[in-house]
Amino acid sequence: RRDVTQAHVIIGCEGLPATDPQGPTMSVLLSILGGSMSSRLFQEVREKRGLAYTTYAFDTSYAGAGAFGLYAGCAPGDVEEVCAVMIGEFEKLAEHGVTEREMMRARGQLRGAMVLGGEDSLARMGRLGRAEVVTGRLRSMEDNLRRLEAVTPEEVREMAAWLVEQKRARILVGPVA
Repeated sequence: RRDVTQAHVIIGCEGLPATDPQGPTMSVLLSILGGSMSSRLFQEVREKRGLAYTTYAFDTSYAGAGAFGLYAGCAPGDVEEVCAVMIGEFEKLAEHGVTEREMMRARGQLRGAMVLGGEDSLARMGRLGRAEVVTGRLRSMEDNLRRLEAVTPEEVREMAAWLVEQKRARILVGPVA
């Protein structure tokens, strides 16, 4: 046992497998919901309410399955409120969708990450290996950028609505208040 002062909480559900053609939509959703300092989770949970040091949305995908999650590191006494706020932001996105400004910001962030990732040897090798093992097909940078640009705000809202309907699990690590 260790004396720790922070709780780590994940709210997760089924996500997309790596072979799902909606992968770019998931990337945009993740960026808007919890992928940067301008994301909804960061702004609402950390900046406005001061409830968590770190908060973000993530996904993990494999050949035949995937997972989606919301994460926050917070004070043990704030776990319930943090969970409620994260789920609230997630549900708002599913119900009301995203703004064009959020779409532009997310696309810009993702384009930059793709291009920079193409110049990093480790990232390139990971991309090549994953393409070979999981999909058997390597998409060009141009194709990936085109697919990203084709994502619509309605597709992001629909993806969020589908995720909101999935059965959720909550994982909590740390002291419980």
